[in-house]
Amino acid sequence: MENLMEGERVKYGEESGQAFIGLVSAQKRILYGIAYSYFRSEADALEMLQEATYRAWMKRKSLKDPERFAPWVTRILINCCKDELKRRQRLASVKPTHNGNDGLMEMTSDRKLDMEQALDSVKLKYRQVLVLKYYRDMTLTEIAEVLGKPEGTVKTWLNKGLKQLRDKLKGGLTNGR
Repeated sequence: MENLMEGERVKYGEESGQAFIGLVSAQKRILYGIAYSYFRSEADALEMLQEATYRAWMKRKSLKDPERFAPWVTRILINCCKDELKRRQRLASVKPTHNGNDGLMEMTSDRKLDMEQALDSVKLKYRQVLVLKYYRDMTLTEIAEVLGKPEGTVKTWLNKGLKQLRDKLKGGLTNGR
């Protein structure tokens, strides 16, 4: 009940920021996990979390139902991640590509690397459903709510994403090594 009251204060801007920060803090682990799944970098994930928090603060008065704070802020984070990926894609078309492996990466199994590479190659809308489902343990209903899509669409995207993932893993990522 106290979260709801804090949400009400956030909605109407009646607080000095403490209630808002409390609501974001309650979601920080989930939000960080989602951001990390997009970029696989602590620094990038924290930057996206900061950007999403800023955007949520600026748009806090647009939150109509304070009980929906968690999916609302999650959606903002996903949009931040997608915006950053698009920005990087534009930059990559201008600059030589960088593979992201700086030699600082911890020792990881080949199977995990194969999975990450395959996941990176899955279409973005499918990847975000896969990440929310299997990395964040969200239900299809919760994912549909976060993405603002019908549950049937989310199911379709999940199935297509899994198919793409299977095809990439079967297609032998090891051939490219």
